[in-house]
Amino acid sequence: MQLPGNLLALDPADYRCSLLAVQLADEWVEYVAATEIGPQAKNYRHAVDHLCRYVDNVLGEQAEGASLADPGLFDTLVQWELSLPEEYVDGSTRPGLLASSVRGLVIRRDDHAERAVAADLARLARGPALLGSGDKTERDEFTRKEKIALVRAAWTSAHATRKRIENSWALARQGRHPDQGSWTSIPDLLWGLTHEEITVEDIRRRVPLSREWPPELAEFTVGPGRMPNPTTARMQLARRLFASLYPTALDLHAFRVLLMDATGHASEEVTGFGEKDVEFLPKGVRLTLLKNRARRLRHRAFRDQRPSEDPAPDVEDDGGQLTVNWPRREASEVVRQLMELTARARAKAPHITDTLFVNVAVRPDHTVVFDRWAAKGRAQFRHWLDVMGITVKGDPHIGRMRKSTKVEKAIVTEGRIDAAADDHTEETFAGHYAQGTTLRIMSGRTIATAQQHWFDQALDRVDGPTVVTDTQDIDQDLLEDSGLSPEEAESIMTGQLDMGVSHCKNPYQSPYSRPGELCSVAPLRCLECRNAWILPTNLPQLLLFQAHLERLRVLLTPQAFDRLWGQSWVNLEAVLDDRTPEELAQARKHIDAGEAHLDLPLAAHTEFDA
Repeated sequence: MQLPGNLLALDPADYRCSLLAVQLADEWVEYVAATEIGPQAKNYRHAVDHLCRYVDNVLGEQAEGASLADPGLFDTLVQWELSLPEEYVDGSTRPGLLASSVRGLVIRRDDHAERAVAADLARLARGPALLGSGDKTERDEFTRKEKIALVRAAWTSAHATRKRIENSWALARQGRHPDQGSWTSIPDLLWGLTHEEITVEDIRRRVPLSREWPPELAEFTVGPGRMPNPTTARMQLARRLFASLYPTALDLHAFRVLLMDATGHASEEVTGFGEKDVEFLPKGVRLTLLKNRARRLRHRAFRDQRPSEDPAPDVEDDGGQLTVNWPRREASEVVRQLMELTARARAKAPHITDTLFVNVAVRPDHTVVFDRWAAKGRAQFRHWLDVMGITVKGDPHIGRMRKSTKVEKAIVTEGRIDAAADDHTEETFAGHYAQGTTLRIMSGRTIATAQQHWFDQALDRVDGPTVVTDTQDIDQDLLEDSGLSPEEAESIMTGQLDMGVSHCKNPYQSPYSRPGELCSVAPLRCLECRNAWILPTNLPQLLLFQAHLERLRVLLTPQAFDRLWGQSWVNLEAVLDDRTPEELAQARKHIDAGEAHLDLPLAAHTEFDA
């Protein structure tokens, strides 16, 4: 089976436990082919190799019979996993990674009915990990000034690339075939390449030695004031000619930066959509984005923003208050320019339809390749930073661009994680994005905001009902003044929202049921619900509910009662304590006269101490 580029296959003959090696290697190869995980595949190979060498060393000649179908291998696998930390520094993530890789392969094999795996080994693989994941150092986000410099440099690079390619194609139209013109004429060489009349091999054979070149050709190839290396001059010339006509891997870094800034999405998402995944809107663009790691396909619309009439400053003011200046993030313009820039390169590679990031490269064997973008070799992000003259503190990694956007969202939303974690879970945000320097600077403001939020919630008694204690006649105006809408107040006054022990301002927005569904726990949980409104007319039912809870206190253990009814009991006692003895006496007269009833579901009468 074909493996990903430059990944070496395992040779079972290298181990005594050849059967075990074959079993794990087969799962590894199939998994890599099915998931196309790319460079991460080497982790599985290293894990299998490490395990097999350990088994050979521990079992000796008995390793020849080692198999995943043998339950006797259980102790060896446990010992191997526990021995991994001994080979690495404290806190290393490598032991946990190797152990989880082997576990994943065993689980995959066990999932196939026709492939035998001992039950004990399957339980071990699916059970809790014996090792921790290790200590991970999260990358810090780019500072605000660094991000501004990156975005400006990206626009500069994008404009320069577009101008370079446009000028080169215009120059090519002025040329002719080098046989009729000259093999040292830049327009003629460009003409030959654009019309596919000459190849790199022709340049290697027909272009004179570099010492015979005119000054303009030497400057075109290596830059002003420099002389090309005679041994590599023709190859440099060929690469420079193709780089003049098509975008290179280094050029496309600018568009990745701009798309990450404009959309806030990860690098793999903004470089992983093709022309079919783009829909231009009257005022924006809709993109279909795929996040491979999370296996999530999303359709996101990015609207063009209105230009700010009074843009905020780019730096912090004298008061130390961080001002986030959101620039005009025109995702539609970035996508449009990228499509135009790579149109000719994509036409040369019609088989690549899942990305707009297609570039040209001239290989050492003089072949020209139009392929999907890969930032490697001398075309990594740090090299682009060097070319653009951008200096950043810390690791020059593109993932920090994503973190910068996340930090900005957290700041703008006053530290609300649910708003910042708009395309992944809050746990992921807290684990990977919440350690930024900017967020630590803003921590005091965030904590104060959170404290104020919960203080306001406590004042509003969000964990219990709203009690109207006015002894006068309750009218609609009083209810509206207490915070209800006119419609809600009218429904309560007419008895439409009477739930038994209280009234409910919206029984279809219960915190105990799905939105839009009728509350399923009324009236048993009304005394714990923020939607409940208790009026003086509810006092008889509250006394009856108190009697019901007192019976449950006799039937249940204190622990069980506190767990099931503790909050309702506390809130009920607080409500009744606010009533005068005269009000309580009048309510009991209504109960004795049979004028008050408490309707409870059957489930309320089946409580018992488990």
